[in-house]
Amino acid sequence: MKKLTLLLVVAFASFTVMSQSSGIFTVNGLAIKGYDVVAFFKDSAAVKGYDSLRFTWKDAVWLFSSTQNLEAFKKAPEQYEPQYGGYCAYGVSNGEGHKAPVEIDTWTLLNGRLYFNYNNKVKEYWKKSQQERILKADANWPKLKEKG
Repeated sequence: MKKLTLLLVVAFASFTVMSQSSGIFTVNGLAIKGYDVVAFFKDSAAVKGYDSLRFTWKDAVWLFSSTQNLEAFKKAPEQYEPQYGGYCAYGVSNGEGHKAPVEIDTWTLLNGRLYFNYNNKVKEYWKKSQQERILKADANWPKLKEKG
């Protein structure tokens, strides 16, 4: 049992390090765990994308739930790209900041920008001082973007 636990810890740590070395939060090469980032804006919902509707941008594969969303992203990816590459907004705002994976159900649209957080508990902390945290994260992100 201890060997299995150790193996799981090592596997998770390896996954976390691999996903954090990119400027875009990916799981198995898919940006934002394969969710359609345009749908957050157009449908106000987290919608899984289809493998048949894919687009590679910033060395990540982005999936979409409709041809219209795929085309919208192709025309203006910066408009739909999540802030801080989709990493946890709270984590990026802390101290010098760090890149942490996220849960999709933590998404927030604020001033036309998409943000994610590590989990819902962290999202509650982030919401208490969003504007201040966004300023800190904006300052930290350029240094963190390509770091592992």
